[in-house]
Amino acid sequence: MSGYYTIHDPLIERVMLTEDEIAETCERLGRRITEDYRGKELVLVSLLRGSLVFLADLCRHVQLDLKLDFMAISSYGSGEAVRIVKDLDEDIGGKHVLVVEDIVDTGLTLHYLLGVLAGRSPASLAVCALMDRRARRIADVPIAYRGLEIPDVFVVGYGIDLGGRYRNLPYVAVVRDEVMG
Repeated sequence: MSGYYTIHDPLIERVMLTEDEIAETCERLGRRITEDYRGKELVLVSLLRGSLVFLADLCRHVQLDLKLDFMAISSYGSGEAVRIVKDLDEDIGGKHVLVVEDIVDTGLTLHYLLGVLAGRSPASLAVCALMDRRARRIADVPIAYRGLEIPDVFVVGYGIDLGGRYRNLPYVAVVRDEVMG
């Protein structure tokens, strides 16, 4: 099929997380979130675009009445300067907010985002991440719901892109070192 990337793509070294591993992780996290937020007004907040695929799968495993909202953030310079490109549509004051991230890397953007959201007086604020790449962490950010810890390699797929490509892969794959320079 033209335009659809597979593990035979010359830029991809190997599959790191299979579709089944991702599905099992979403189910496990969804069960925990359901238990912890039962009886509470929950809002799942996703950063566009990378976390969208994870959010879609995760929310189907959360057996609660919940709301979804989205933000888009742009970082520039060395990644330390951040600005909100698209803000939330809903007021989160007094609500339980769970930020859903595909991958936590340096933590700088997430640290900024948590500060912004905390200033809006939610009842609680926590993070759910499919992948945690601790080796690159600069800012300490709490991850209440951690899917999997991954090594310090560049990954694509399942929402994560390289130059706008590979977001539609149903798995997470490692990009060859020589591609990243």
